[in-house]
Parts: sequence; structure tokens; C-alpha cells
Amino acid sequence: MIRRNGMTVPLPGHLHDHKEKYAQLADWGYSDIWSAETDGADAFTPLALAAAWEPRLRLGTAIVPAYTRTAPVIAQSVAALADAAPGRFAIGIGSSSNVIVERWNGVPFVDPYKKVRDVVRFLHDAFSGEKVSKEYDTFKVDGFRLSIKPSQKPTILIAALREGMLKLGAREADGVIINWLSAQDVTKVAKVVSDAANGIEKEITARIFVCPSEDTEVVRAGARFAIAAYMNVPVYADFHRWMGRAPLMQGMWDAWKAGDRKAALAAIPDQVVDELVVHGSPAHCRDIISEYFKNGVTTSSIAILPLDPNLDYWKSVKALSPSAS
Repeated sequence: MIRRNGMTVPLPGHLHDHKEKYAQLADWGYSDIWSAETDGADAFTPLALAAAWEPRLRLGTAIVPAYTRTAPVIAQSVAALADAAPGRFAIGIGSSSNVIVERWNGVPFVDPYKKVRDVVRFLHDAFSGEKVSKEYDTFKVDGFRLSIKPSQKPTILIAALREGMLKLGAREADGVIINWLSAQDVTKVAKVVSDAANGIEKEITARIFVCPSEDTEVVRAGARFAIAAYMNVPVYADFHRWMGRAPLMQGMWDAWKAGDRKAALAAIPDQVVDELVVHGSPAHCRDIISEYFKNGVTTSSIAILPLDPNLDYWKSVKALSPSAS
């Protein structure tokens, strides 16, 4: 499988100003853009614009939460984008987190494995073109038929942290999307995917957090806020326990649980920051990103963290690009 170099979108600024920026990404050798959906733009709109503006880019969602739209609505959005960008759209589906699903959207965050599995199975059923009347474990569909049939079925990827979702992505989808892990962690994750795939090559897309700055202390201080915000969410805490980081992160978890945010930040070791956030000179960052690929990643989605106030975002995008290698 060829190496695919992606960038996380939306880019900074207004969406209507991104046409030339998408073209520049392609000029610099980026092959993909991957949308993030948390509290800003939805997952589909930035990609719909790119579908019309820049035919050289593959488009992917990383991720669409399985809970916050009904399965037929997800299928309609996927079908529309796959029809707009034939052969160059990948739908990434994941459970998201209890914070986004339950606290922000008021949807019970229950049975995440089953929910993601059922949405993926429904997408396979819907893209058959047949009428779907089926009771899945977590929802029921009665008589839905997808009237748009793209010329090429989109790639389906599952956002995965631990073994259950990783195996699900290997067995029932075209691969997985991974997040908040080190280059060394990829080895363990990729082996689970490979073993479950029974010899079938699967895509492994990784969101990689990068700050190409040599102001180490400034970067580490800013990165601690991002790490604390994510790693105290139960799904990420459980992931890093599985990865063996509990001894390094327990102090942060204990302080956070006690309500002492300042102590929680201080308890995050430099080692954890340096493993989870790629930083240093652009050349060093490119070397570390290459390690992700060597250890099993097939597609990157670089997310530039503006942790250094002196960082020029767009120069950083160019400095990290394949054309700079």
C-alpha cells in the first residue's frame, strides 16, 4: 500500500477562503485531507468544498460519530460525497467520546462497540442498493433504500483505540483510524489489525499531532493542556492503560479526579508529551512522522498544534510536506 500524506481540516480561517489553500496542499505533495468534527465545522462541509475545488485530493472524515446522526442520514451524506468525488472519499466512523456524545449532544453513550459495528454494517447494507428492513442490535431500519448509488463504493474506516475496535475495522471495514499515540505505539496497534485481517491489506490512518517548533518548553507547556483534555476522557485513559502508560499518567488522572487541574498538568511527564506530540525542527518532525509509517501507518493526517505563538501555520504546513523532504 502506498504512503498517503494527509492534512487535517478545516484549515484556520474561513471555509470560503480555502480554495487556493487546498490547491497548494496538492502542489506540495499532500494526497489527502481529513476532516475533524468536534465543536467547529461538521465533518462533511469542508470536504464537499474540496470535492468541487481540488480533484487531486482524497477526502476523508476522521471522524463522524456513530451516535449524533441516524444511520440513514450518515448513509445519505456518505453517498452524496462519494458521488461528488468518485473513488476518492473515505468515511471514517467512530464512537467519539462520552463528552461529545452525551454531554454536548444529549445522546446516551452506551454500547459504543455495538453502535459503531451496527452503523458500519448498515452502510454496507445500504450501499448494496437494496431496500433495508433490518433490526440491528442498537437500532432498527424499516424500508430504507438509498436512492443515490455512487459509481464507486467509498472506503469505510473505523476509528479504533483498543483491540475490539481495531479487530472490527480489520474484519468488517477497509481499515482503521488511530489517534493520540506515539510512533512506537503503532507497532502494537498495527499487529492487532494485521492479525485480524487474515492476510488482507488494510488501511491504517493516523492523526498525528505536530508542532514544528524548537521552543521546547513552550511547546510542552501548551501540549500538556491538550493531553489533559483528552487523556482524562475514559476511552483515551483506557487506551493508554492498554498501551502501558498508566505508571506515567496515574498522577495526572488522580489529580484531575480530585479537581486539581493545575496539579494534573504538572503531573504529566515530559516523556508523555514528547511521545504523543511531535515537536522540534521541521526536519526532526518529518523524521518522526516517517517512523509512524515505518511502524505500520499507511496514511497520515497531520494536525498542526499552534502551541508556539511565533509559529507560522502555513509555513509549517509547507515545511512538513512531502515536497520538503
